[in-house]
Amino acid sequence: MKGLRVAGALALMAGAVPASAQIPGSIDEMARTPVISLNIAETLRTPPDEATLTVSTQSRAPTASVALERNKVKTEELVKAIAAAGIAAKDIQTEGVNINPDYRYEQVAGRGQQRMIGYLASNSVRIKTRRIDRLSNLLDALTGAGADQVYGPNFGIADPAPLRREARKRAMVRGQAEAEEYAANAGFARVRLLSIEEGVSSRASDIVVTGMRAVAAPPPPPPPMGERGGGSIQPGQIETGVTLSLRYRMER
Repeated sequence: MKGLRVAGALALMAGAVPASAQIPGSIDEMARTPVISLNIAETLRTPPDEATLTVSTQSRAPTASVALERNKVKTEELVKAIAAAGIAAKDIQTEGVNINPDYRYEQVAGRGQQRMIGYLASNSVRIKTRRIDRLSNLLDALTGAGADQVYGPNFGIADPAPLRREARKRAMVRGQAEAEEYAANAGFARVRLLSIEEGVSSRASDIVVTGMRAVAAPPPPPPPMGERGGGSIQPGQIETGVTLSLRYRMER
């Protein structure tokens, strides 16, 4: 037992070595080849090549079944108009069918109260178009075919991969140049890439037209010829880019 206690004491004494002695020269080594960490963001701005809209129909009736049936007919007519406008079947998607009580607010003895008068059925359809130059015509066709509300357009890029590849190349070139500049300023000859981490960003900017149209209102007068073909809608540009976290080691 005594031998075990002595051995344990020797082990503790051996482990109690100052940190400077455990990793000799580490600070000097870091000073000889310091590491640079850079965050480089590169963004490309391009016009969108697709737009999405959500259109909805509404129908009221005393019973839920009648409201749903009426709205089914109304939605079918709307989908026919969407297809006639050149939207492919793969770009037409039902987003939701809803049925809710329909209330009327009345004044009774000077107090407001609601009374159920039937049901309100609604159906939402999401569509995508690549004919941005004809958005105004599409909106006219939708409202003319019975759409009660139109939300959008929301613009996007169908395939952002080529843009991200270009942004990635530019970010790498910038990162290398900045790292070499730091190295030269500190008296080093070159840098060596150690690691890369990437984040992706994509957002729309300069979008002018969003919101909804209600068919219940009187139809607006036809726009001037210059506004036809999407002229009244400004799609702006879409920002697509990457952010790279780069680490370089400076070497002599």
